[in-house]
Amino acid sequence: MSATLAILTVGVVPVKEILPLLTEHISEQQITHVSLLGKMDPSEVHDDYRVDPGETPMPTRLRDDTVVSVSREKVERDLQSVIEVLDNQGYDVILLMSTAPIQGLSALNSILIEPQRIIPPLVASIVDGHQMGVIVPIPELMAQQQHRWSLLETEPYYALAHPFKATEAELVAAGKTLIEQGADVLMLDCLGFHQWHRDLLQKSLNVPVLLSNILVARLASELLV
Repeated sequence: MSATLAILTVGVVPVKEILPLLTEHISEQQITHVSLLGKMDPSEVHDDYRVDPGETPMPTRLRDDTVVSVSREKVERDLQSVIEVLDNQGYDVILLMSTAPIQGLSALNSILIEPQRIIPPLVASIVDGHQMGVIVPIPELMAQQQHRWSLLETEPYYALAHPFKATEAELVAAGKTLIEQGADVLMLDCLGFHQWHRDLLQKSLNVPVLLSNILVARLASELLV
């Protein structure tokens, strides 16, 4: 029997971009995408996931294309509930597609892949001895990204470029700024960035470019044989 995969996202994420990597081993019919907030009315998200005093704000993209801050603690609580349902349904692999510092998730039987736990140490081993530059989509994610890459031996440089709103020239300019500061490898660590963004930067700037969602998708694909 073919392996089954559930892709779990917090908000709206263009999952179709990574499907070709995943369908090398299983059919698209064996893949289910579940979004915690992506199909909700934005007003409901505001009511149910508002950031109360003492809670941690977490930016996420909703179905109306707005980016709002939601309670990370409430998201973690409800993601765990969804994971328990998917686990009980018998999915072999559950892939959490999120770059947020989400904590406290677990699955009893399914293999749960959490990029926050896997990608930073993996990238740290890849870029050891190099200066990394990170392209961040929005200012609201800057603090999160700085915390995410705090384990690197050398602190990365950062530049802003939105995957949907920036022109190709603006994206290349952001990468060029990082290189001029001393970066010799670039990281695109946002689920909105895709293969063509990486190809554009590599061709234009002649430097290695890492794409976090591709790294985690390739890892997941190896578990789906």
